[in-house]
Amino acid sequence: MSTASGREHSSTDRYDTIVIGVGGMGSATAYHLAERGASVLGLERYDVPHAMGSSHGITRIIRRAYYEHPSYIPLVERAYELWDELAERSGREVIRRTGSIDGGPPGDPVFEGSLESCKEYDIPHEVLSGADVAERFPGYGLPEEYEVLYQAEGGFVTAEQSIIAHTEAAQAAGAEIHAREEVLDWAEIGGAGEGVRVETDKGTYTADSLVLAAGAWNYTLADALDGLAVPERQVLAWFQPETPERFEPENFPVWNLGAPEGRFYGLPVYDVPGFKLGKYHHFDEQVDPDDWDREPNAADERLLRDFTRKYFPEAAGPTMGLATCMFTNTPDEHFVLDTLPEHPQVAVGAGFSGHGYKFASVVGEVLADLAWEGETDHPIDMFGLDRFDRSE
Repeated sequence: MSTASGREHSSTDRYDTIVIGVGGMGSATAYHLAERGASVLGLERYDVPHAMGSSHGITRIIRRAYYEHPSYIPLVERAYELWDELAERSGREVIRRTGSIDGGPPGDPVFEGSLESCKEYDIPHEVLSGADVAERFPGYGLPEEYEVLYQAEGGFVTAEQSIIAHTEAAQAAGAEIHAREEVLDWAEIGGAGEGVRVETDKGTYTADSLVLAAGAWNYTLADALDGLAVPERQVLAWFQPETPERFEPENFPVWNLGAPEGRFYGLPVYDVPGFKLGKYHHFDEQVDPDDWDREPNAADERLLRDFTRKYFPEAAGPTMGLATCMFTNTPDEHFVLDTLPEHPQVAVGAGFSGHGYKFASVVGEVLADLAWEGETDHPIDMFGLDRFDRSE
């Protein structure tokens, strides 16, 4: 059976670990495993990188203040360390610090949760009003009474660039990466924990362990994730500001805002024209990752433009771009980082619920631990599959 690389693959090809999905999480996992001396095969259905799933869009927010839950802070601190290491190693700008804004009307959980996390972990921060923010960062037009937390080390990770950097580093350490190769099925071989066989449209491979890092497709690879890692259609917009310099990274922190219209997020102009923003759970559209509307429409644009006009009026110029991607949500919107209950040799990173990309560098380390050692020293107890009641 011939592959794109010219090799003949059969069940005699055995690896220490096979990683399914070479996006944000999978590329980092392949890198960490290869750095430890493991023989690694990464299998990607599309290109590396690609725009079919959840690991594209040029920039992704990273922030030390974490309103979702303070338990994320140790992981995000390690993520920063690893992003900096990857930047130094690769020579690519995979992380950029702009500062971060988290806020909303008085009592909003975005502000309250961010403040709680900063206090609990002694993270330097400032508490500002909407008026303070507008004075310091004129691109913002928040209501004066809004409560805002500013944290100087927030910023963004460059999504496609970080996948390239992790993939190249993995390959340099000996990993084998195959793009355009679709996984059809996998099965356990031998007794529980003894190994796996993976069937693709181009070959058959075996390994001691397996990592599922296939994003929105993860639930199709593991029954344990059915109903717990649900894909959702998401839309992003890039609008051209009237005064572009106010929206450049040097002058414009990344932001998360609670508002009567919902929870929105955005980033400065970078690499392509336009101020970028999106709404969490855009229209709450659950989708089949192989059959959904990938083309943004007028209603998508209108939702994002109306919010921009109200809160960032100088950024509401001509549309520069619209793009779709997918969130993959768990019921509680916290991650799944675990091994499969009946297959301890299979590690899973799933359900990142629209706030996971910033963690890709450390998630790769966690999944490498789980595949290589069966456990990790990272604090991931809250991300176990056993938190969900599947008795019904």
